[in-house]
Amino acid sequence: MTKADFVELVQKSGDFNSKVDAQNALKAVTDSIVEVLKAKDSISLIGFGTFSTVEVKEKSGTVPGTTKTYTKAAHTAPKFKISQGLKDSVAEANKK
Repeated sequence: MTKADFVELVQKSGDFNSKVDAQNALKAVTDSIVEVLKAKDSISLIGFGTFSTVEVKEKSGTVPGTTKTYTKAAHTAPKFKISQGLKDSVAEANKK
């Protein structure tokens, strides 16, 4: 599904008057989630999941097939934990 298709689905599901309104709503939601994650906070959407961040330690390794080594710096990464309700909904839809 493309972003345009998704915006159209949001328009129908949310009963928005136009695709522009649906796109603005979608942008507001995604921008807000990004702001929460940039602040290293988390947001739980009941029945959907939880967006949070995790601190990833520095990592060293070897490039496969060569003797080259690399080091990846420690960083903060986004994380999403799916809710049981969403898992159940997807599993139920796939049974049909």
